[in-house]
Amino acid sequence: MMPEILPWQSAIWQHLSASIVSRRIPQAILLSGTAGLGKRRLADVYAAALLCQSPLSSGLACGICSACKLFLANTHSDYLLIEPDEPGKAIGIDKVRQLTVKLALKPQFSAYRVVIFQPADSLNNHSANAFLKCLEEPGERTAFILISQQPAKLPATIRSRCQKFHCTSPDKQLAEQWLLQQGVTQDAALLLKMSQGAPLLAKSYADQQLIALKVEFFQAWLQVAEGKQSFLAVAEHWQKQDRVDLAVLLLWLISAIKDILKLAYQLDPAEIDNPDFKKPLQALAQRLELKAVFNYYDKLLTSRSLLATQVNKQLLLERLIIDWYELNSPCI
Repeated sequence: MMPEILPWQSAIWQHLSASIVSRRIPQAILLSGTAGLGKRRLADVYAAALLCQSPLSSGLACGICSACKLFLANTHSDYLLIEPDEPGKAIGIDKVRQLTVKLALKPQFSAYRVVIFQPADSLNNHSANAFLKCLEEPGERTAFILISQQPAKLPATIRSRCQKFHCTSPDKQLAEQWLLQQGVTQDAALLLKMSQGAPLLAKSYADQQLIALKVEFFQAWLQVAEGKQSFLAVAEHWQKQDRVDLAVLLLWLISAIKDILKLAYQLDPAEIDNPDFKKPLQALAQRLELKAVFNYYDKLLTSRSLLATQVNKQLLLERLIIDWYELNSPCI
């Protein structure tokens, strides 16, 4: 089945489909936005349309021509995906050099050749410079699609050569309606809070039943604050669990600290990300020193950025839990 446009992507698709219908294809586009909004799906819809031999009047791929069948079978020779060998690693220069060799040849079919970089921000300095040469001399009927959660990490020379589309979260009603259509009949609002409003991520959380894990996570975190749990034992347990990535756990921590700050400044409680823990978070907001909370928030953001490096995750997590305990220790 051909990939479909998600309901909240219609505005971006109008621009892309207009370029397909008018045959004024951008040399490169940059799709940015947080995880869970369907950037890759949108890229595949666009790619399929460019590869299609008989696109529909809407700009979408027909789904029945030989090119579409090859695309669905993931065997289309003019569809190239450039990604790291392992998640979190860089896209090395060798991959870009291999791409350059392929781009020197004409596309094998009569439509476009499509090259997707995901995530584009994982290009290192050397591979980014090599890719810039590809952008400057792209070859015949070649379109690049760059997908990124952190487009600012891309060199300005690459960003400036792309037509930019920023994917945003849909409004709550549309997101909840889509989740219901996908079979998520419970806790849709809470799942969207957990996923920062990203419907695909919320659906993934529902499938993995992560609400219960998040409750366990928060309870242990609060018990450390109260001196009822060993911070080393909690850090070891979180590091050993394999249901969610450490980046997700840090995101949950960041959301909790943000909620504490929001409640401390008496903002609308409906705006907090963890309404199921409103009462204990409000108690923390009333007793913790705000300057120390802000400092801890900065440490969390720094720690999250370090996950892309060779940092010792066990030690990083232990340090964050110790800092959390010490932040609360004058109040225990």
